[in-house]
Amino acid sequence: MRQDLSLLLPILLPVAGGILVALLPAMDRERTRQRFVAAILAVTAVLAVSRMWGGDHALILSVTDIVAVQFKVDDLSRLFSGLIVLMWLLSGVFSFSYMHHETGHRQYYCFFLISQGALLGLAYAGNYITLYLCFEWMTLMTTPLVLHSATREANRAAGQYLLYSVAGASLGLLGIPLLLRYGVTLTFTPGGVLDPAALAGHENVVRFFSCLVLLGFGAKAGLYPLFAWLPAAHPVAPAPASAVLSGVITKAGVLAILRVLYYAIGPELLAGTWVQYLLLWVALCTVLMGSTLALKEKLLKKRLAYSTVSQVSYILFGLFLLDKTAMTGALIHVAAHSVCKNALFLSAGAIIFQTGKTEAGQLRGLGKEMPVVFWCFALAALGLIGIPPFFGFLSKWYLCLGALESGLPLLSWLGPVILIVSALLTAAYLLPIVVQGFFPGPDFQYKAVVKRDPDMLMRVPLLLLAAATAFTVAPGPLTGMLRGIVSSVFGSGGGV
Repeated sequence: MRQDLSLLLPILLPVAGGILVALLPAMDRERTRQRFVAAILAVTAVLAVSRMWGGDHALILSVTDIVAVQFKVDDLSRLFSGLIVLMWLLSGVFSFSYMHHETGHRQYYCFFLISQGALLGLAYAGNYITLYLCFEWMTLMTTPLVLHSATREANRAAGQYLLYSVAGASLGLLGIPLLLRYGVTLTFTPGGVLDPAALAGHENVVRFFSCLVLLGFGAKAGLYPLFAWLPAAHPVAPAPASAVLSGVITKAGVLAILRVLYYAIGPELLAGTWVQYLLLWVALCTVLMGSTLALKEKLLKKRLAYSTVSQVSYILFGLFLLDKTAMTGALIHVAAHSVCKNALFLSAGAIIFQTGKTEAGQLRGLGKEMPVVFWCFALAALGLIGIPPFFGFLSKWYLCLGALESGLPLLSWLGPVILIVSALLTAAYLLPIVVQGFFPGPDFQYKAVVKRDPDMLMRVPLLLLAAATAFTVAPGPLTGMLRGIVSSVFGSGGGV
């Protein structure tokens, strides 16, 4: 693994771009601003994708003998950085039309680009200190996206988002002294970095604080009880921001949990202990609770937010099983949920933009007026439910297999049951929107049908995301990354 200063490029380029959007007078012109933002997003994507080949890279910027900012490229960072740049690019292009009915364009794109840089820094974080710094940086830079409309509801939601995120990250900060006392390094290493000699006799202490750290980072992933920021933030944020908040930023919590659980603490210390059972029960309760609340919610974006609470905890359940097959399913669901939920939120944004309708019950008959948007919504809904041959089926299949293979008392069969019940609830709160959109019933009075599908800048991202939901198997590059991640933690035979 070699020192590679170019690792800073995909992190610093969007940051510099965001600052220039805020400062340059030329950015007042819409066409100039859009071309500049599109160029920054495209070049950043090329830089990040280029890191997917050519072996592992690292960059260490030492501050003291103990404190260092370290970035590295491994299979896990490839997976998350690829999702970040793809979703940011598609949401950014979508926003060029959507933001026409919003104010503060320069402010929005400034923080939109800087947030991408912070997330890429988090994806490339090579040690605990870098992960924590980028995690907090990402929280601060994404808060203005929630605050964008500056209404009373937006101010309250942004405050809630900041409070929950900082509170969770404060618990995550406990991991640094924990590893300094009981670990051999702060650098993330597959399997963990705990020192057996220092750990001897202190296992319960380390387990307790590890549980606090994992629950803390779970706040960003919407884990109970720190999930309330999601349904508060999504309805007030612009739809492209809601898409990345749900599809990508919640994955920041997942990534932090992955690094702590599998690359710092190590799964062996927690396997079969009260910590594992507590985390599994919390994850399953969140899965069921999020689906139930989504079913009762009338506001479309808020319904999708509760859906995210549920679906991201599918991923956490798979990770907390500490099983290679379940971990495979969790990683596939990271990608599947990002694709499906971005498509759903952008579809909701297109509906709001074109019609002003915000409640699920107001969308009857719109399938005839907005066929492209509703077909994209339908495909994303099928993918999120997990109906074969769509993307979500593959991830949920692996999650259920992993739970059955785990052999954990009660949870090995109750887990799959709850996942299936949640999938049925997902169908119950998404499919009626599709059915009523295309088949509003004989009592529905069609007026003169006005085609309301949005322009190409909004349609193309939707079509690309909808096409991606139809993956029946993980494509080659994704399969290779998953195999590398799982094998590095569990050894060969990672279940992919």
